[in-house]
Amino acid sequence: MNCLLIAFFCLCCSCKEYNNWYSFFAVVMALNSVAVGRLSQTWEKLPGKFRKIYEEFETTLEPSRNHRVYRLLAGKMKPPILPFMPLLMKDMTFTDVGNKTQFDNLVNFEKMRMISSTVRLIQYCRSEPFKAEPPSQLKMAQEITIFVRNLHVIDNQRTLTQLSHRLEPRKT
Repeated sequence: MNCLLIAFFCLCCSCKEYNNWYSFFAVVMALNSVAVGRLSQTWEKLPGKFRKIYEEFETTLEPSRNHRVYRLLAGKMKPPILPFMPLLMKDMTFTDVGNKTQFDNLVNFEKMRMISSTVRLIQYCRSEPFKAEPPSQLKMAQEITIFVRNLHVIDNQRTLTQLSHRLEPRKT
């Protein structure tokens, strides 16, 4: 199981290297799931180096202050970037729902400016074509590619929890 966790950590590192924040968030959130998080014996066996990397991943995902850490990181990146779209969609939804479109039959330009700012950010993320250069370690890239292509996805939380309990039964 530790090898599997380490493989997911490597996948996250590759996602960061390619500015693929959508996949990065998905993998880290999966590692934070109840079914995986409860595997205390597995997590304890993980080398300290990987625990530290995981803590950095969690810090990036920290939702406090409207995902400030992620937004600061994303603001420093060069395109192409695959942003964490649910956050951008939330921004536009809150801007749209939380602000009137018109005041006294006049257009609320501040609302339009905030929405257009998010749209411009998405355009910026796509402003450069994606050039898939192999990551710094070619062997790791090949291993990650094989791992992802052979990955069996289980998205039923009940099934995942049952499998988790088979790996590490509850202590009585």
